[in-house]
Amino acid sequence: MTLTRRLMLAVAAAAICGFAAQAKADLKFGVAAEPYPPFTSKDASGKWVGWEVDLMDAVCAQMKEKCELVEVAWDGIIPALTAKQIDVIWSSMSITAERKQTINFTMMYYNTPTVIIGAKTGDTDITPEHLKGKTIGVQVSTIHQKYVEKYYGAGSTIKSYQTQDEANNDLAAGRLDYIQADASALDAFLKTDQGAACCELKGQVPEDKEILGEGVGGGIRKEDTELKAKLDAAIDALAKSGEINKITAKYPDLVGKMILPQ
Repeated sequence: MTLTRRLMLAVAAAAICGFAAQAKADLKFGVAAEPYPPFTSKDASGKWVGWEVDLMDAVCAQMKEKCELVEVAWDGIIPALTAKQIDVIWSSMSITAERKQTINFTMMYYNTPTVIIGAKTGDTDITPEHLKGKTIGVQVSTIHQKYVEKYYGAGSTIKSYQTQDEANNDLAAGRLDYIQADASALDAFLKTDQGAACCELKGQVPEDKEILGEGVGGGIRKEDTELKAKLDAAIDALAKSGEINKITAKYPDLVGKMILPQ
């Protein structure tokens, strides 16, 4: 091989490596692997879409950062963050005092009420006394699991699921009496053919900020103070410019049903 040929190959290799380094994501945003519409889910092509995905794109553009979305099992998402497999949890995680013992959070970027749904009976009594002997489904490792265990665990059977979809399917099949989750997620289910056929909103549960938290934020490692400041500034700028409202307007079912930063 001639010297000229070697130099050409070396330059080409350097260019390829430089492109790869340039294309590498600056930040990895972790999202729960299971669908959680209308916030995160995959379209027919396998691409992640939804309100939170759109907000992530806007936040990263505001920060001028290249971001990558990484799928992580929900019950392993905090360990993935602390192990530095991802940089931000961006998966409708509620800001709670318990979680703050392990990680930190950005400012709140949305909040919704917590509700219970069940089979169509017209009965909207969701007091613990009334639900004695009933089976309530929740997603594992969520604020809702902790809430129903505290308030309904003494008299009801609590059944946990790896994904919200699994709980929804069991409710529709009659294997559950009730489900508790965020109002926006359950409203999306009730608007599907399956949800509309089987189920109805029963009511909003009484507030308990210690368990239900202060709204949803991005989870970050405690030591990443600079990243927190950048994310907070980006979310705040998008809120003040009206961009978060524009994103929300693309999802009519969410309009008027979320508390957004101002």
